[in-house]
Amino acid sequence: MKISILVGTMIGTAQLCAQEMELALDDGETEVQTLLMDELDSSVFAREGVFLICTSTYGQGDVPDNAKALYEDLQKARPDLSHVRYGVFGLGDRTYAETFNFGGKRFDEILTELGARRIGERHTHDASSGILPEETALEWCQQWLAKVREFGDGALIPATRSQRN
Repeated sequence: MKISILVGTMIGTAQLCAQEMELALDDGETEVQTLLMDELDSSVFAREGVFLICTSTYGQGDVPDNAKALYEDLQKARPDLSHVRYGVFGLGDRTYAETFNFGGKRFDEILTELGARRIGERHTHDASSGILPEETALEWCQQWLAKVREFGDGALIPATRSQRN
């Protein structure tokens, strides 16, 4: 199995989480590659395998600067992503209640709109929780990988449910 972790980050926290997840997931059975979203466009989803979006939230609920080009290309090009399976590990701070974890939410919504199917629930790490995000990332990614392996399409969350998250 192949997993591509796509990282949207401003100060490096999401990148640290992605690196920890890559080390945990790359177990001999699974080949993992981490890619910063810098200079990526929607063609990245032509790659083989499953995708894991690991992104922070910035400003007024925006995707990070390095993720803007990819996000905007998805909105503009509107490719058919019905072949894409993905997970989302989002980072945010609940003290910004109105825009909490919108970076991950925005990617989840556009991927769903374009036909991609999410595996498992979208994770929303809260920086104000006092729990280190890389610790949460390790635990969450193991559970996510188990869903990918165990259930295949059975682990998919219908689009209607993902819109409520």
